[in-house]
Amino acid sequence: MTRLLELPASRRGKLLVIVGWLVVLGALGPLIGKFESAQKDSTASSLPRSAESLEVFKLSSTFPSGQVTPAVLVVRREGGLTDADRAFVAARREAWAKALPPKAGPLSPPIPSKDGTTIFMASPLSVEGDSKALSNAVDALRTTAKDGAPAGLEIAVTGAAGFAADAIEVFSGINGTLLLATSLLVLVLLLLIYRSPVFWIVPLLSVFVAEGTVRGLGYLLADRGGVTITGQTAGITLILVFGAGTDYALLLVARYREELRRHEDRHAAMRVALRSAGPAILASGGTVIAALLCLALADVNSTNGLGPIGAVGVGVAMVAMLTILPALLLVAGRWIFWPF
Repeated sequence: MTRLLELPASRRGKLLVIVGWLVVLGALGPLIGKFESAQKDSTASSLPRSAESLEVFKLSSTFPSGQVTPAVLVVRREGGLTDADRAFVAARREAWAKALPPKAGPLSPPIPSKDGTTIFMASPLSVEGDSKALSNAVDALRTTAKDGAPAGLEIAVTGAAGFAADAIEVFSGINGTLLLATSLLVLVLLLLIYRSPVFWIVPLLSVFVAEGTVRGLGYLLADRGGVTITGQTAGITLILVFGAGTDYALLLVARYREELRRHEDRHAAMRVALRSAGPAILASGGTVIAALLCLALADVNSTNGLGPIGAVGVGVAMVAMLTILPALLLVAGRWIFWPF
């Protein structure tokens, strides 16, 4: 174990470590971008596997009514619809029907409310689980529905299709937002702690390597391992990778800087730092991994999937901080801590 920990600290070992990580990233490269497509944010993912409601959900999808997503077009005016509003609806109904995708059901006749303020029409959309097709269909209907509308007339698309399209829009960029926010937070902390305008590049680069690796492995777990990954699982895993990776990096770098004051040879300093900090990092990472794997016993699919994917995330972050981080620090040399 000690020799393995010291491998990145040797003159040849550091280059082998960097090449090894490049090979891993190259092999997983085609899968990294597929991580989002492996996420399943469905009703089934938030239900216990033994729940009767999950069985009902699975059975309902086998019926024609369970294979469609209804879109409801609502036309409303506060105080009551005018004759001009009703004429507008009648004139535009055919255009609205044409805005629906080819597999959509017919747009129902206008159905007025009892108080005369609202008219709604519905159409069953058949998108076969394609979230992008659903969003495009709802967006097209919303755009067409508002064309030429009289002033003060409210027009909206709701129903299951509208709710789903809004949810997709809200959560579609959440991983990117989390990645950006977390990166900025880590950057600020590194700048405050080490007061170096260049040092932050090495830890962040190491974390990004770990994060890319986790994305590729996560896709494999979902595609071939049967692990359920939701948008929430992906977001939590991303934070785990950055959080654990940054903590382990700070611990190792603190020991490395201490040893640089005692050893002229930076390789010797890194060997001592790895022997000192390595066991603590392994113990911490092992504890977190064991705790996360307990989630694999959960009955809820989304929680059950968080266990293995979270454990992989922490494990990869731990290995990255013990291998590629010290290798990059040694390649960079002492100047990486400039000006201190």
